[in-house]
Amino acid sequence: MKQYLRQIHPLAWTIIIGTMFGRLVTSMSIPFLSIYLTRVLDATPTQTGITVAVSSLAGVMVSFYGGYISDRIGRKIVMLISVFSWAGVFFIFSAAEHLWVFFVANTLNGLCRAVFEPTSRALLSDITSPQNKLLVFNLRYAAINLGVVFGPIIGFQLGSSESTFPFVISGLVYIAYGLVLFLQFKLQHANLPERHQATAPRLREALMTTGRDRVFLPVLIGTTFCVLGYGHFSSTLAQYLARSPIFENGSQMFSYMLSLNAVTVLIIQYPLVRTFRNFPPLVPLIVGNLLVATSLMMVGIAEGVLMMMMSVILFTIGEVLLFTMMDMLIDRIAKPEWKGTYFGTIGFNNIGSVIAPVMGGVLLSQFGAENGFAVFLPIALTTALGVPFLLIAHRRLVVREKQTEPTSLNM
Repeated sequence: MKQYLRQIHPLAWTIIIGTMFGRLVTSMSIPFLSIYLTRVLDATPTQTGITVAVSSLAGVMVSFYGGYISDRIGRKIVMLISVFSWAGVFFIFSAAEHLWVFFVANTLNGLCRAVFEPTSRALLSDITSPQNKLLVFNLRYAAINLGVVFGPIIGFQLGSSESTFPFVISGLVYIAYGLVLFLQFKLQHANLPERHQATAPRLREALMTTGRDRVFLPVLIGTTFCVLGYGHFSSTLAQYLARSPIFENGSQMFSYMLSLNAVTVLIIQYPLVRTFRNFPPLVPLIVGNLLVATSLMMVGIAEGVLMMMMSVILFTIGEVLLFTMMDMLIDRIAKPEWKGTYFGTIGFNNIGSVIAPVMGGVLLSQFGAENGFAVFLPIALTTALGVPFLLIAHRRLVVREKQTEPTSLNM
C-alpha cells in the first residue's frame, strides 16, 4: 500500500486534502440550510424544497459545459476560476437575510460545484496511472467523508440551523484551497498533461457522442434515480426530523446522523470496495440502488432512534457502492480525450437532486411529518426505478467488452 501511495501525483494529494477540508466546512453549513430556512425565515416546506433544489438544477444545466470546457481550455484555468468564485458564493450566503438571496446564492453554489468537481475528477484521472486510479478515486471519496464526520457536529455547535456565520468559514477555507492549487499548478506545470484542445470534440459532437453511447445513456438515467434517493437524505430527512413529533431535537439528531453516515463510510469503504472490485462495474450500482431504496422505506416506518440509525447504516452501504464505483465506471467507458466531457455529462444525473427536495417538500406539505410512511413510501419506490436501467447498461457493457476483446489466433 505504501508504494502505491508514494506513486500518487502531488497535485492529486492537494485535491484530495483540499476536498477533505472543503467538505468539512460545507457540511457545517449547507446541510442545515433547509432547517434554517424553515425555522428562521418561516419558509414553507415547498419553498424550502425549491430553494434547496435550485443548486442542483443549476448544476445540471452547466455540469456538461464544466467538463467540456476543461477539455477545451485546460483543467487549471477552469479549476482556479471556479474555486475562487465558489469562495465568494459562501460570503453571499453569510450576508443573506431574505429567501430570494438564499435562492440566488444557492443557484451560484450549484454552478460553481458543477464546474469545479467534474474538472477536478477529470484532472485526477489525467495525472494518475491506471493501476492507481481506483485507489485515488477512493481516497477522494474517503476525504469527503472524513470531512463530513466532524462538519455537521461542528456546524450544530456553531448554530448552523439558526445562523449563517459558518458560511464565512467556508469562504475562507475555499480561498486557501484556491491559493494552494495556484501554487501547485505553478510548481507542477511541467508535469501536467497538455490540454486536449486539438482532439477534444466540438460541443455538438460531444453531445451526440455521449447521447448515442448505448452503455452511458442507461447509466445516466439509472443513476439519476439513485441520486434522487440520495438527495432526500440532506433535504427531506432534515425537514422531516425537524418537524416530526416522534423525535425530539431533530436538528441535533440530524447532525449525528450525518456524522454516523460519514463514519460508516470510513469504516466500510475499503473492505466493501475490495469485495466488489472484481465484480462487473454495474453490479455495485444495482445493489447500492436497492439498499438506498430499502433504507428510505425504513425511515418512513422508524419509530425510534435505533431503527433510524440502522437505516442510516444501510443507506451508507448503498451510497458507498454507488459513488465509489461510479467514477471508475465513467473512466472505463470514456475515451481519454473525452473524459472531462463524460465526467461533466454524468452530472446530468443531478436532476435527481433537483427533484428530491421539491418532491419531499410537497409530500411533507401533503401528508405532514407525523405520517412518515406516506412520505417515504413514494420516495423509496421512485428510487428503485433506477434498477431496470442499470440492468440494461450492465448487459450492454458485457456485450461491448466481449466485442472489443482481442481475439486469439489459432496457430
